[in-house]
Amino acid sequence: MLTPKKTQDVFGLSNTILNDSYIDRGNLDIEVQRYLGRPTHIALRGESKCGKSWFRQKNIPNSIVIQCRYGKSIIDIYTDALAQLGIKLTIEQSKGSNLRGQIEAQTSFGAGILSKLGLKASFGSDKSDSIKEKPVGQDINDLKFIAEIIIFSERRLVIEDFHYLSTEERKKFSYDLKALWDYGCFVIIIGVWSQNNLLTYLNPDLTGRIVELSIYWSTEDLKAVIVKGSKALNIKFTNKIETNIIDNCFGNVGILQKLLLLTLDKARVFEGYTECIEIQDYDFFMSAASKYADDLNATYQQFARRVSAGIRKRKDSTGIYAHAMAIIVDAYDEKLINGLDLNEIYQIAHNREPRIQKNNLRVVLNKLEELQVDEDGRGLVIAFNDSNDEITAVDRQLLFYRRHLSVKWPWEALLSEMDDRLNGDKIFSSKKNPDNKKKNETEQMNIFDFI
Repeated sequence: MLTPKKTQDVFGLSNTILNDSYIDRGNLDIEVQRYLGRPTHIALRGESKCGKSWFRQKNIPNSIVIQCRYGKSIIDIYTDALAQLGIKLTIEQSKGSNLRGQIEAQTSFGAGILSKLGLKASFGSDKSDSIKEKPVGQDINDLKFIAEIIIFSERRLVIEDFHYLSTEERKKFSYDLKALWDYGCFVIIIGVWSQNNLLTYLNPDLTGRIVELSIYWSTEDLKAVIVKGSKALNIKFTNKIETNIIDNCFGNVGILQKLLLLTLDKARVFEGYTECIEIQDYDFFMSAASKYADDLNATYQQFARRVSAGIRKRKDSTGIYAHAMAIIVDAYDEKLINGLDLNEIYQIAHNREPRIQKNNLRVVLNKLEELQVDEDGRGLVIAFNDSNDEITAVDRQLLFYRRHLSVKWPWEALLSEMDDRLNGDKIFSSKKNPDNKKKNETEQMNIFDFI
């Protein structure tokens, strides 16, 4: 008799693949395997917790994975990539794909790769772990050296969370991708962006040299996750519970997996059954959703505090940051998923505060990413794509959080204070000199301090 499977081995978030609920959504696994056999870069669009890690482990095992963080540069990416291969890269100068610096082996594995390239390098240590023979540094003068090292490692370079890179660094890397393609080094880029074919937009020379695939989930794919995992546990959810779990995950498989496990926890189901049982009580789902939202509270309150810390509170401020954030977090789910346009944000903000100008709003939206991240360059929730002037929710959990918890965001209080102060100033001005009421209001609207 087989031992029943634990629910956490079937559903939930995990750093390793839970095969009993892994789904090849839209035959993407088959499609990417086909492209992996071709001379092309691959760009994968998919937001946080959309299953990127499982997808990578399944389809691109033993890859060189670089996690981008806010403030990371292209040189940092190359340095990190070679470090994973046991090779130290020291760049002295960088201009386009022309690099000048040194590489040296830090491990025997790294020395082996350099030897394959015909470069002398050795690495060794005695019992006290001191180096017997220092690695021999090799000068490099272009990106070709790095490309050849990655090729000889027989591992694929994977760049995750590409959206954390600044616009300038993304553009630089798009040009490096053309050079890497010429050298036969093919890269996988994963991130969140709302515009189709972002990298060919940044560098038209990549046309025909990169293929972009979406790793978003359809309702049918999400249902398949529930069906496959439920079969492994010999359980069944009612249609009402299943429908609401899918509706509340906003197309995100990570949220789906978390809700499934929490719902089973609330139902006191911790392992599979020999005979099929049905999870019927809708309150199990509601309790699970409430628990999940409570768990997220600290994350999004910290997000709110970081953004609010960057909002200046001068007396004559337009409150442009506060207006922008209020409009963004109140936008429809579909807008934040598919892209909330700058023009729409501007129209609403300008109607509320006529001094707000579109160019200044664009500057503010570009700064929002900087305000959100922590000291390690992580924690991005919303992102602005200045190539198409759209805001997207990088972290779909924000949509779930605001649906299940009624919260007061810090910028709401700031806007309320500004309204009270403005109304008070108008009343005072009108009483002091009724004939100049209209003139004073006009002068006030000409004051501009968008920070």
